[in-house]
Amino acid sequence: MNIFPVIDLEATGANILRLRKQKGLSVKELQAYFGFECPQAIYKWQWGQSLPSVDNLFALSKLFNTSIDEILVEYTHHQDLLPFRVKCIGRYVKFLVKRERS
Repeated sequence: MNIFPVIDLEATGANILRLRKQKGLSVKELQAYFGFECPQAIYKWQWGQSLPSVDNLFALSKLFNTSIDEILVEYTHHQDLLPFRVKCIGRYVKFLVKRERS
């Protein structure tokens, strides 16, 4: 049976941090590149709290001169994913309920 691939947020964040430093870029420089008012989004990426949007991921790949696959890291401990999936399902249910109320 094929296992559904999941992105490892923390490892991907560490990868973004590594690639940024490898290119000699500061967080402020990335902030300016993306036109962000605040650097929080970049810190959240690096800390594994969130992922860049597809557009921003594409831009990072061009800036870092690498492929998107080289930025993203696949989660390899699939047996530990149950709490993650339950959390995602909970978020999705909240989204659906909120959408229905609107």
